[in-house]
Amino acid sequence: MSKSILILTNPLPYSKVGSWTTMYNYYFQNTKHQFDYIICPKPDVDLFNTVEYSFVKPISFFSKLKVKFKVEHRLQNYFSALDKIIKPNEKYVIQIVDNSGLVVPLNEHLNKHYLRENFYIQYYYQGFSPIILNPTETLFYNGINELLFLTKMSYVVFLRYYNDFVCNTSILHNATNSKQFFKLDKASKEAQRKEMGYSSKLIFLWCSQDRPKKGLDLMLQVWKKIYLKHNQEIELLIVGTNRAIDIEGVKVVGRIPNNELAKYYQISDFYLFPSLWKEGFGIVLAEALKCGCYCIASNQGGIPEVLEFGKLGRLIENPNFIDEWVDTIEKGIEEYKSNNYENPFFKYIKDDLYDMDIWSARMNTLIIEAKIALA
Repeated sequence: MSKSILILTNPLPYSKVGSWTTMYNYYFQNTKHQFDYIICPKPDVDLFNTVEYSFVKPISFFSKLKVKFKVEHRLQNYFSALDKIIKPNEKYVIQIVDNSGLVVPLNEHLNKHYLRENFYIQYYYQGFSPIILNPTETLFYNGINELLFLTKMSYVVFLRYYNDFVCNTSILHNATNSKQFFKLDKASKEAQRKEMGYSSKLIFLWCSQDRPKKGLDLMLQVWKKIYLKHNQEIELLIVGTNRAIDIEGVKVVGRIPNNELAKYYQISDFYLFPSLWKEGFGIVLAEALKCGCYCIASNQGGIPEVLEFGKLGRLIENPNFIDEWVDTIEKGIEEYKSNNYENPFFKYIKDDLYDMDIWSARMNTLIIEAKIALA
């Protein structure tokens, strides 16, 4: 019987906020998972007791000097951890999450020290656009057996970019915890607002990392125009940054733990996602959808697929155009009011949309199918 190994650059369990690390935390804590081993840096929290670990030792001072010259020195600690697990003539599924630089050296290591045919390599890509460009693509794709995409849109982009694209592929959307992210009824929503110190105004929410590509500066320009007309009835909450912002109608909530995020989605009426880059998925968008927010987002990367191409929310075709945001938000406010202050798109959102239990079951299926392919 083949074994399965998960290789991560982050420790697991992961104590900080992250998209895929949150999913794997849930997967190992709450499901009958299919992994036998985890290779990762040693976590600073209690380990999962349903899987064996082989820890990646920190890079020494002398190794750091070597890294400047050869990449294999940086990865040697990963291979040392892997070699402690592998037994001759046994078969292994190895899953790598979003670390493209590991693939080619790992393939070379397996070819040099083992029978490569005894390994099935899954690469779980958390981005959108092609990551490996000509002329190194052949080495990368020869090093994996299967590429897992977040969206079908991303797969199509890869298919169009490469002349030869021959590895197996599967789609595995990111997911959220439906027990944490869910819509409140009107009475509960109003009560939670009062408890958190917010009025009954229309609440807009921006929640992300404060990087230029996340569009906060653009949204603040949009907000100034919206606020001129609706200043008596709207408020914008900024979650994810401690930046000082002195603009009317804007409140900076700051950075908050992941276990407190849901209540900000739940008290909000609108979620704004002005991404200015090709998002792989946008897990915050999925969280907002499940909490009942009227979502308005850039038509970038995998975002349209998350919103089911406009069925679950509004898409901004030209996200760099301020006036397009203003017009769409204005229409959204009117639509929201005319629907008795409810999100008209929510009727299409199922309880299990982007659900972690479904993600976990799908992950198990992919690993089992990989083991069958090995056999």
